[in-house]
Amino acid sequence: MSAAADHLAAAQLAAAHLAAAHLEGFTTALAGAGVVPGANKRVDFLRAVALMRPVSPVELYWTARVTLVSAVEEVGPFDRVFAAWFADGTVTLAPPAGSTALPRVPPSRRGRLLSRPQGGTEGRRRGAGHDASTDETTSTCAFPPTSADKRRLLVEAEPALRRALPTQRARRHQPARRGDQLDLRRVLRAAGRNGGDVVGLRWRRRPRRPRRALLLVDVSGSLRQTSGDALRFAHAVVRAVPRCEVYTFGTRLTRITRQLAAPDVDAALDGLAAVVFDVNGGTRIGHALEEFLADARRTAAARDAVVLIVSDGLERGDPAAMVLAVRRLGRLSHRVVWWSPLACDPNYRPVTRGMAAVVGDLDDLVGVRDLPSAVGAVARLAAVLAGPRRSVGRKMTEGRPELMTEDPIALVPAQGSFGVTRGGDYATRGGDDSK
Repeated sequence: MSAAADHLAAAQLAAAHLAAAHLEGFTTALAGAGVVPGANKRVDFLRAVALMRPVSPVELYWTARVTLVSAVEEVGPFDRVFAAWFADGTVTLAPPAGSTALPRVPPSRRGRLLSRPQGGTEGRRRGAGHDASTDETTSTCAFPPTSADKRRLLVEAEPALRRALPTQRARRHQPARRGDQLDLRRVLRAAGRNGGDVVGLRWRRRPRRPRRALLLVDVSGSLRQTSGDALRFAHAVVRAVPRCEVYTFGTRLTRITRQLAAPDVDAALDGLAAVVFDVNGGTRIGHALEEFLADARRTAAARDAVVLIVSDGLERGDPAAMVLAVRRLGRLSHRVVWWSPLACDPNYRPVTRGMAAVVGDLDDLVGVRDLPSAVGAVARLAAVLAGPRRSVGRKMTEGRPELMTEDPIALVPAQGSFGVTRGGDYATRGGDDSK
């Protein structure tokens, strides 16, 4: 019995060494294919394997993908490497008790995910939503140091933001030399010091103060080239505006106002690594906005505020949640401004289902792709905030009466892909545009 137990223990130890070596070779091959998981991700992967003990390539596929993949663009290379290392099913990571063999997983259990086609991108329009995803991957913020030129732009942006942001009357009164309301308490207190005689009048008024600012920054994979500068700009807004709230959203909603309050911009961005875990992942715009509006304390931050949304607007799935959330934000806030990198194209038209539906509730739609364009957009912000409401929708529907409808979802068909169109025409083509 002892010899058999020793033989079984030795066989299981050999199988564990074989599995560990195979997993190490797999992660090394991923790095060679462009998917470079950090040390922390490799540790998470090995811990997940030890806890989940997958018995089939399909189970191992999802364990590895959730822990090792940080961006949607890495899914294709990951699938090819995984298929090369595990598609034959000859390696098991959880040998059954009492067995000294390494069982072969039958092909019927390998799943369709290991051999799914790699679709090409030919003929896809930029901004059509094909590159967007709802897949949730965990990834922390890691941005390069801010250059001297960008720091100079951030310094210039702070006074420009103070000038651009409109003011409003405060709710509470303050003592003033001149005002519209008599301050009886101060008058009676002064009279008590003068034997009951009213020598002079005292006034109070509601002072003016800058409106609140609310920033919602998209950090999904489709905006990986712009999210760093967007967060740097958000840091400048937090420093310039006394009452400001900043949230990021990808697959989840995260408040980052406290982290951005750090004096140095790079220190602020480094602090985001502890709270933001959905960078370069999927996108759920409607879900994030619904979560924001479901909290009364968050809703108070949007009331009478200037709301700035930095996103490409490429929503996956049904855009109804996104449309209703943006509509409610428009009713709560002072103005809703949308900055999109796709709008930098002069021929851009918001014709994806989500953007075409929410454009009627926007007060401005500006193309912003980096920090210089963001600072340039601040220059026109004052005119937009002082102008008429929902001007974007009127501009888009001028000369196109068929777009004027009470139901924003009906602005575009339920099927078809939409994107940047040439010549200003609205064009569709077959396929699903859902993001």
